[in-house]
Amino acid sequence: MTQETIALSHDAGVTRLVLNRPEVMNALNSAMRAEITAALTDLPEGTRCVVMTGAGRGFCSGQDLTDASAARDLEGTLRREYEPMLHAVRSCPVPVIAAVNGVAAGAGANLALVADVVIASESASFVQAFTRIGLVPDAGGTWMMPRLIGLARAAGAMLFAETITARQAADWGMIWECLPDADFEAGVTARARHLASGPTGAYRAIREALAASTQNDLSAQLELEARLQGEAGRSADFVEGVTAFLEKRAPRFQGR
Repeated sequence: MTQETIALSHDAGVTRLVLNRPEVMNALNSAMRAEITAALTDLPEGTRCVVMTGAGRGFCSGQDLTDASAARDLEGTLRREYEPMLHAVRSCPVPVIAAVNGVAAGAGANLALVADVVIASESASFVQAFTRIGLVPDAGGTWMMPRLIGLARAAGAMLFAETITARQAADWGMIWECLPDADFEAGVTARARHLASGPTGAYRAIREALAASTQNDLSAQLELEARLQGEAGRSADFVEGVTAFLEKRAPRFQGR
C-alpha cells in the first residue's frame, strides 16, 4: 500500500511509523487508519520493534472532524476502521512503542495507550476530549484507562475531559516514561534499540501473558505462564542468555 498519511522507515531492527498529517495535528481519517493497519500487519523484514510517533507538534488530535463520511456513521466507522487498527497494534508480532511527542487527544490518546510502552515528551499531554463534542470515549479508551489508572481517575478524565500532562500521566502509571523534551528523541531511540536487540520470542510471550491476565483467574494464568516458559526455555535466545551470564558478557540475542 502506498503511504499518503504515514511515513515508514526501518533501521537496525526498528521500524518507525510516523503519523504524517502535521497540518491537522495528525488527525485520523480513513486513509490513515487503513495505512496504519496495513503497516503493522505487514512489517518490513527484520523488524524487532515498532516506534509510532507523530510528525510536527502533536502525536494525534483524534478523529478528523472534517471527515463527513465518518461523522454520518460513527458506529460503522469504529467497527470497520478503528477496530482493525487497534487490533493491529495489540497483535503486532513485536513490541510497539508509542512515542508521544505532543498532544494526544480523543482517539489519538487511545491509539497511543493501546501500545505496549508509552513514552512521552514532557510537553506532551493526553485528553479524553469526547464529551467536549457530546460523544463517548471510544477507540478502546473505556477498556484501557480503568486498567491503567483505576475507575475513579478514568471516570474523571472522561467526564471532565481535562488535559492530563505527560508528567501527571507518568505519576499515575498511565504511561511508562516522561522525558524532558531535549532528551526525548534520544531516549526513545535508546529504548527502541534495546527492544530490537532483545529476546523477541520472550517479548512476544510477555505480551500474550499480560493480555490474558485481564480475563484469567490465577490457575489459568499459572498454566499459561508454565506453557510460555516452556516454549521460551527451548529457544536459542535462552541458551544464549544463560551462556552469556556464565561467561560474564552481554548476550547477543537473535530473536529466535
